[in-house]
Parts: sequence; C-alpha cells; structure tokens
Amino acid sequence: MFLTNESEHEYRFGDNGPKYLSRGPRTDFGIVTLLPGQDFPAHKHTRIEEAFFTIEGEVHLYLDGQCHVLKKGDYLRCDPGEVHYVINKGKVPWKAVFVKAPYDPDDGVTVDWKPEE
Repeated sequence: MFLTNESEHEYRFGDNGPKYLSRGPRTDFGIVTLLPGQDFPAHKHTRIEEAFFTIEGEVHLYLDGQCHVLKKGDYLRCDPGEVHYVINKGKVPWKAVFVKAPYDPDDGVTVDWKPEE
C-alpha cells in the first residue's frame, strides 16, 4: 500500500510544471499545472502511454500536430510514439492529473517542434 497527499510534493518549477505523487514501480501518477502563457516542450515516449485528465482551466494539447482543447472533465491519452506539446493560452491556470505507464523514467524524447501560430 502507498498513501500520500499532494501537499507533500513539489512542482518541478516552483508553482508549476509536473508534480509526481508516485513514481513506479508500475506507473507514474501526478498533477501538472501550467500558468497562463506557459507551455511544456514537445516530447514523445517509445513505450509509455501518457494520459491527462483536466480538473481546472483549459489547455491546448497538440498531438502529432493536431490541436485538442482540453477543458474541465476532458481525458486524453497519448499512445507511445505520439508527439505531444501543451500550451496554456487561457487566462487561468490549467491543472490536470497525469498517468504514465508502464514505469520507465528514461523513456522520454524531446522533439524540437512548436505549432505555427
């Protein structure tokens, strides 16, 4: 058994970015927050699927170049190999739950891509 509380964990960039509540042994589970105007670099995984469930705000998530606007209650899964890029174009923070499985902390490839505006 494993029990924790979000307040016991830190965001990667102070008040934003990913916040892992659990890393392994089979999945990663956490919260991600992007403030208005912030983005998270395009990346992909070779074996891992990564899923997002929006709990506050909205975000533009580009999946293999196609834009999806995720709003409260929306769930999106990125399959292995799919490039995903996230940007908060709104006026309020976007907060979501993310799950990555299977656990592999080395399975991430940064991709030099941003959507043309």
